[in-house]
Amino acid sequence: MSSTRDIDALIDLMARLPGLGPRSARRAVLHMIRKRALILTPLADLMQTVAATARECTRCGNIGSTGTCDICASPRRANGQICVVEDVADLWAMERGQAFRGRYHVLGGTLSALDQVGPEALRIPQLVARVAEEEVTEVILALGATVDGQTTAHYIADQLDGKVTLTSLAQGVPIGGELDYLDDGTISAALAARKSL
Repeated sequence: MSSTRDIDALIDLMARLPGLGPRSARRAVLHMIRKRALILTPLADLMQTVAATARECTRCGNIGSTGTCDICASPRRANGQICVVEDVADLWAMERGQAFRGRYHVLGGTLSALDQVGPEALRIPQLVARVAEEEVTEVILALGATVDGQTTAHYIADQLDGKVTLTSLAQGVPIGGELDYLDDGTISAALAARKSL
């Protein structure tokens, strides 16, 4: 029996995380063991707490430690805007930008005929209900510029047609981007979304 069985099992679990392979997981575990008091023990305690308390917000689908997340609970965020995102990582990315001050709605994915993901598998009916129940004036579709993302955006637009103002994020050349390094689709989207100076 190996004396490192638990450590090997931890490395295997860490290697399953996105962005970590077996070598990166091994380095991370060794570093945590060397810094046991500073990293490993507090990390283990916090992971146990998060495992016991993390839950999905019943209103928007964000992750928090209560039934309603801080964003949905804040009266300051009730400005009539709902930003629709594919998953929680997208919501957190929008929050890092600190530019949007409304509320969110997490779909839990996008429509995909190949993966057999239909509207009933996503949180689209909950979005339609929120628009009807809350004082929503604008729904911002912040979905990816992929075929599935755009298909989902069009489906939601059909469901909410005439009920609320619908907008989407601008697409095109990023700040600091150079045309030579952009793909054809990004250049086409930027050209189509051009504006007067």
